[in-house]
Amino acid sequence: MSVKREFVGETQKGQAVYLFHITNKNDMEVTVLNYGINIQNIFVKDSDGNRCDVVLGFDDFEGYTDNKPTLGSTIGPSANRVEGGKYTIAGKEYHLPLNENGVNNLHTDGDNGFHKTVWDSEEGDNLVRFTYKAADGELGFPGNRTFTVEVSLSDDNELKLHYHADSDADTLINITNHTYFNLGGSGSGKVLGHVLQLNSHYFTPVKDKNSIPSGEKRAVKGTPLDFTTPKTIGQDIASDYEQIALANGYDHNFIIDGAVDEDGNVDGGMHEFAIVTNPATGITMHASTNLPGFQFYSANFLKDIVGKDGYEYGQYDGLCLETQTYPNSINTPSFPSPVYGPDRPYDAVTVYKFN
Repeated sequence: MSVKREFVGETQKGQAVYLFHITNKNDMEVTVLNYGINIQNIFVKDSDGNRCDVVLGFDDFEGYTDNKPTLGSTIGPSANRVEGGKYTIAGKEYHLPLNENGVNNLHTDGDNGFHKTVWDSEEGDNLVRFTYKAADGELGFPGNRTFTVEVSLSDDNELKLHYHADSDADTLINITNHTYFNLGGSGSGKVLGHVLQLNSHYFTPVKDKNSIPSGEKRAVKGTPLDFTTPKTIGQDIASDYEQIALANGYDHNFIIDGAVDEDGNVDGGMHEFAIVTNPATGITMHASTNLPGFQFYSANFLKDIVGKDGYEYGQYDGLCLETQTYPNSINTPSFPSPVYGPDRPYDAVTVYKFN
């Protein structure tokens, strides 16, 4: 196991940017930037023993400074959508930028937020620990907060993302990672032939094209969102089912089986929620988390993005499995609460295992 730090440039503010290489005994390698904790590469071996980079991204860190689709990015303090860009905690209303169609907040702030921040970093034997301190009111959130993100790799080919936050006041926290996976390799084309199984019998349908959940919990059975038995991503992606049509594919929050009780309480244990396989390369990824839900996004709106080796990424060229508390949960009392504070530190774990 090794962890190496590589200087790759400076931001316009003169901040040093480093790329960390974490490599295990199987020659699996994860590279991650201290800029935005952007995961740049995940190299795993295919069934023929060839090394394959299974995530979309850019060849250099400058690509991540104008990364509108947030390829590989760590998103926070608030991932996904907040309706109307406003929410209330302890009787006070807070406002976030209306950066999605002028009506909602998406991923905190496209020009700031975690994915545009240079984090302090510290290497361990098999990990890099990133730290960021945010002042009360920064980016539209209450509380003086300390965030840590540990990116680690095991000899069992497990990439682990461990998020933690402490705050001296109640605040909204919903952190995720927005890596686009393609188990055929970056630049190999669409993921429609990937076989996907989701351990989720329910999802949260959206109200309209603005993708805010209605507050309903709907069974996937009998809908194109039923992946409880394995099927290809492309099998039903062109369905005229209203939820698919609204999103131009899959862009929905799924409720993880066993993670939430009928009263909306999260048990906090680890649950496997997805298995993805590319039959052509033989690469399989298992995903698990202690969070209640995840956003399955099939890169419906990805287009005209020049990525690694000059390849132009397009629609359906990747898939995201973004672990989270449900979108707009801060404004939906029936959803699990994303409010954390002095008596409730934020602690979340997501693991992607490759074989």
